[in-house]
Amino acid sequence: MENNTLEFWEMRWQHQQTGWDLGVISPPMKKYIDGIDDKNQRILIPGCGNAHEAVYLLEKGFTNVTIIDIAPSLTSALTNQLQTYIARQKLTVVCGDFFEHKGAYDLILEQTFFCAIPPSMRGQYAQHMKELLVPGGHLVGLLFDKTFEGGPPFGGSIKEYEGFFNPVFQQVSIHSCSNSAKPRAGSEVWIELVA
Repeated sequence: MENNTLEFWEMRWQHQQTGWDLGVISPPMKKYIDGIDDKNQRILIPGCGNAHEAVYLLEKGFTNVTIIDIAPSLTSALTNQLQTYIARQKLTVVCGDFFEHKGAYDLILEQTFFCAIPPSMRGQYAQHMKELLVPGGHLVGLLFDKTFEGGPPFGGSIKEYEGFFNPVFQQVSIHSCSNSAKPRAGSEVWIELVA
């Protein structure tokens, strides 16, 4: 089964094959969010999984968060779990394909989505991220700084990532992550890209 299909990811969620999930927001993402002053900016979290980042944002008072994932059982569960925020119009849950998603965002948070898509789609990922961001908007988050047998997850290197992002974004900053969660220490890079 192709690993970029709805059926593949739906099966993973139904069988709770979610080894990538830390169970909490990652330390680098928490630190970044804690430094954001504008809590009204439009934020997207693609491939949101259990939405730890979204929950943290909402608990911190952010007012315009959109999460998207391709797995219907997951997005249905999140819709039930986060109904209070949805009712207050602070959260939008989208079940769908990121590559078909339309919108205009100030910030996109990347947490294990890039590593889940086939490497052949990375150019398309960079282009679509740029299209979803307003001019000057930011794409920030974590990518793996290692390779894996098979996949997902799919890894890579700073040089490889720069090859995808430099032609598309105005500013590209990619560096080793010093405050990764313990299981990922030494194997992540932090990215900050400006559209």
